[in-house]
Amino acid sequence: MKLLYTTLVLSSLPSLLLAQKDVTIPPVIQQLLDNMVLVEGGTFMMGGTAEQGAEASEYEFPIHEVTVSSFYIGKYEVTQEEWEAVMGENPSRFPNPKHPVEQVSYRDCQKFIRKLSRLVKKRFRMPTEAEWEFAARGGKQSKGYKYAGSNDIKEVAWLFENSSNGTQEVGLKKPNELGLYDMSGNVWEWCNDLLGNYSYAQQKNPVGAYSGTFYVFRGGSWVNEPWYARVSMRNGNQPRVRSVNLGLRLAL
Repeated sequence: MKLLYTTLVLSSLPSLLLAQKDVTIPPVIQQLLDNMVLVEGGTFMMGGTAEQGAEASEYEFPIHEVTVSSFYIGKYEVTQEEWEAVMGENPSRFPNPKHPVEQVSYRDCQKFIRKLSRLVKKRFRMPTEAEWEFAARGGKQSKGYKYAGSNDIKEVAWLFENSSNGTQEVGLKKPNELGLYDMSGNVWEWCNDLLGNYSYAQQKNPVGAYSGTFYVFRGGSWVNEPWYARVSMRNGNQPRVRSVNLGLRLAL
């Protein structure tokens, strides 16, 4: 069954990160703002492209052309100190202020985003699945890697084989072409979309299926094998689900 897609309308970008004189922002949240990276819009082939080889699953097909407009995305996964600064508590199984927050559901993330947006007077959100994959691939600077930033998974990702059975501090591995860290490994990252089947049709700013029960998350995690950390790998679950290997990355 082919699922319908809608179009995301993005605000103009130049004024998004300008400081508001009447807003007092905690230093850790100002750091979060400073670490938002501009991803210049472009067109790419989304799905199980050639570099993914035989590892691509049926859910990564058909390969299709997608155009995304420019947007900002977090250089790092949301950390525990950032989450606690907004929410007043830390739900993570592996407490460390510089580690990614985990054990947060899709619904938890939306609450965090609403509170953060009110605090800084910006319209934060989670990236769409298309935006996430475009950014993970390196955007317009992509070198066609299998993982986010390398064909050597050890360079870019914390996985089962090297994670010491837990999350690790963000930003310790090699970044991808856009300077984004941990888009492969460490924790899975919720996306804004409902999970649905791909279409052959060319799309601009797709935002996922109109209906469904699972929301997308991407990138693999500290408990997974390399297969899960590929840039085209798709996964998802119900919006109430929390897990020790599931967090988020912001967009606006």
